[in-house]
Amino acid sequence: MSDNKKYYYLKVKENFFDSEEMIILESMPDGYLYSNILLKLYLRSLKNEGKLMFNDRIPYNSTILSQVVRHPVGVVEKAIQIFKDFGLIDILNNGAIYMLDIQNYIGQSSTEADRQRDYQKRIAQDKGILPLPECKKSNRKSNKKSDNKSNRKTTPEIELEIEKDIDIELKKKSKTALESAIDDFKDYRKKIRKPMTDRAVQLLIIELNKLASDDETKIQILNQSIVNGWQGVFELKKKNEGTVSNATVKEFPVFDKSKFLAK
Repeated sequence: MSDNKKYYYLKVKENFFDSEEMIILESMPDGYLYSNILLKLYLRSLKNEGKLMFNDRIPYNSTILSQVVRHPVGVVEKAIQIFKDFGLIDILNNGAIYMLDIQNYIGQSSTEADRQRDYQKRIAQDKGILPLPECKKSNRKSNKKSDNKSNRKTTPEIELEIEKDIDIELKKKSKTALESAIDDFKDYRKKIRKPMTDRAVQLLIIELNKLASDDETKIQILNQSIVNGWQGVFELKKKNEGTVSNATVKEFPVFDKSKFLAK
């Protein structure tokens, strides 16, 4: 059985840097930077089991990754393309980055094969190759057992849980799209180690009100700052300058591995 846990550490063996990929990687110009970036991406992907996204709606691009891993944009772009060529990562159409061999470095060794299969299925489902899994009969049995356990709870406990669920749901529904976008911007600032104080958030809202009168434009302004790696908000770019309303991950330059190996 696979162990369904969230992991917060890497299980790296003593020969990690002796693999063929790492030897070639570190023998390149700036190779030591690439290996550092790779380790940072592994660590950042742990909480989402190998998947890298800024949030559910916005993927990482080279600018944001540059600030997160603290290396120049050009170095990050080359590193990402090399990782892709080496089969270390996969980038989906929606911009999600998957660390393909993350299962080798987390959890128990006895469950590694199961977790690797589950992980490949998850990537395939995100790509749209496989349908979402249906509930199995075995799950129904376990659900019945859990239902029996839950029935043992006293009425006040059940009512309290229901009230909590309702409160959480109401909070989710009451939050506007603009408030969610502001939360995304605050999360982005945390990830680049420039967290915002309550006063800074107030000033941000004041500045947004100066720049736009409607929520949709304000949301686009916030997304523009995230995608471009800006710490503040600025007037929305015109369409002929390239807006960010439909922003996706910036294309990474192609790395020609054959040229390097031919040297």
